[in-house]
Amino acid sequence: MNNLIDSLNWRYAVKQMNGNVIPTEKLDAILEAIQLSPSSMGLQPYTVLVIDNPGIKENIFNNAAMQPQIKQSSHLLVFAAWESVTAESIANYIQLIAETRSISIDSLAPFQNALGGILARSEEVNFDWSARQAYIALGIGMAAAAEQGIDATPMEGFNSDKLDEVLGLKAKGLKSVVLLALGYRDTEKDHLAEAKKVRRAKEELFVTI
Repeated sequence: MNNLIDSLNWRYAVKQMNGNVIPTEKLDAILEAIQLSPSSMGLQPYTVLVIDNPGIKENIFNNAAMQPQIKQSSHLLVFAAWESVTAESIANYIQLIAETRSISIDSLAPFQNALGGILARSEEVNFDWSARQAYIALGIGMAAAAEQGIDATPMEGFNSDKLDEVLGLKAKGLKSVVLLALGYRDTEKDHLAEAKKVRRAKEELFVTI
């Protein structure tokens, strides 16, 4: 791939994958890009589960998401948002900032107070906010996969309660919000493999004010 635009023109939501395993270095690059994704206040209120175990993928397929890419993928990423934001998670984040930047926790008091405003919101509001942050990471992951020449199919439409049960997410304070299957397109079985990309015209999509 020559640049980001070329990579995005190449990518599409693959309907059939061939099951081939992607190289470790490419997976690591995609995961690092996701790790570097921006999020509100930098909190990253989500966890990404990386699944390559065929048995677990089969269980997910049978119980939560009967989409072929689940089993055909090399790796399945599950983006799971925090069910709630706690004072402990904020304190841990402040500690991480202090350690990473070699500064005192006291110097971060104004920022910690600002983060404290999150705790005043309802759990429902915070979960919706956390899920939106996870979607930012999803987008970065998709772009990174394309840059690596790896196919990536984002997936909703699954039974999140069943998936959470399969993966034991509730006990971890997490709830699945979106999936990303990584692998390689099966050009013989996927009828969209050679189809032209359909997007709204720039003149319709963008409004300059």
